[in-house]
Amino acid sequence: MVVLGALAPHPPIIVPAVGREELPRVRAPRAAMETLAEAVAAASPATVVVFTPHGNVFADRLMITATPRVEGSLARFGDPTVHRWETDLELAKKIKEEGERVGLRIELLTAHGTQAALDHGVLVPLSFFPASLRTVRLVVVGMGLLPLPYLYRFGECVAAAAARCDRRTVVLASGDLSHRLGGESPYGYDPAGPEFDRRLMELLGRADVMGILSLPRDLVEKAGECGYRSLVMMLGSLDGQAVEARVLSYEAPFGIGYGVALLRPTGPAPDRRFGEALRATQMEKVRRRRENESPYVRLARETVEAHATGRPLPPEPPDLPPEGATRRAGVFVSIKKAGELRGCIGTILPTRRNIIEEIRANAVAAAFNDPRFEPVEPEELPELVYSVDILGEPEPVTGLKELDPKRYGVIVSRGVRQGLLLPDLEGIDTPEDQVAIARRKAGIGPDEEVQLARFEVTRYY
Repeated sequence: MVVLGALAPHPPIIVPAVGREELPRVRAPRAAMETLAEAVAAASPATVVVFTPHGNVFADRLMITATPRVEGSLARFGDPTVHRWETDLELAKKIKEEGERVGLRIELLTAHGTQAALDHGVLVPLSFFPASLRTVRLVVVGMGLLPLPYLYRFGECVAAAAARCDRRTVVLASGDLSHRLGGESPYGYDPAGPEFDRRLMELLGRADVMGILSLPRDLVEKAGECGYRSLVMMLGSLDGQAVEARVLSYEAPFGIGYGVALLRPTGPAPDRRFGEALRATQMEKVRRRRENESPYVRLARETVEAHATGRPLPPEPPDLPPEGATRRAGVFVSIKKAGELRGCIGTILPTRRNIIEEIRANAVAAAFNDPRFEPVEPEELPELVYSVDILGEPEPVTGLKELDPKRYGVIVSRGVRQGLLLPDLEGIDTPEDQVAIARRKAGIGPDEEVQLARFEVTRYY
């Protein structure tokens, strides 16, 4: 059973052998971490599960370290002390089984043989553990980039596996908060940074799980945090439990937010089964979206579904616009799952006889050939939503003043390198942001001269 959840920062500077003369500046987070470690010891766990954003992180799966032993040091930060732990292999395997049972992609990392290295996201919090905790076993999980409902569900799987193993388990979410609070932060300042930290710590102090899960995506992204997803996973491990929440500390001495909190389950609470509510809400959104989807989107979806299941292509929707069979245009097909991108492939200029063929080809490519993602699996199909962008003719522009990221997409070119970004994307509010992202997609440096073109799209949902 999960007996305690915790949020812990991981700046190496709070470790005495690293921080040295800077220790007075991190007195509050250090004291809070000592209190956290005492609470963990009092919970008498057999195993500590740690979610770290600095381990093996993937967009479409979660990675559990499954070597018999793990070890590491903060030598690169100035502390050569080596810390060694045994891995709870039974619990790791049970977590994988629980996850796969509900359709999550989980890998056990065994490639290092008998021993794996620990990152500072694990080592810093655990360096505060007293000697009485040195015999507990670890399960180290790389924080995933999956949509929030799936990260939360993974936490539920941790709790289910701990119950199956009859294992007293502490779940530790390692992560700093906003890195964009100004001051000495190398990441600068963004107003979203202090707003994100303030709201998150207030919600955490009330154990307001749905409030935390509902934080605006652009706020989270602009804050530049590294602990939010770890926290969501930890909250999932407390699903269905009444929780006593206690914020121990929040400070940002170097322009990066350090939050420390404890969440203690106090008994079953059916009204706190947020995972079920999340999944029901998600499927209702998909149902409503499909009830109102355009013929072009239905064409893309049914093409992907036929391809994924090995069925013949269905006939074209009867209400397709006549231009679909007569006009040629570039087309992008985007696929999302629980609000997160699952695939997007398109053509700037037409490559097929007509729009219908362009949509079919790019729908298949987005679902199965986007190099950023694994191919779509048949069991995912009920959760996917689609959009189709039909591109207008690109027109050259001379500078950023002629761009508007809400109205125009942009094409950035230098020789054979070319990057495209569609218009009206969440979190992209300025031409500078739009061009910078398109440059990165094309592998074009920020100081290289480029040619710019803009285009309009007609977007179908």
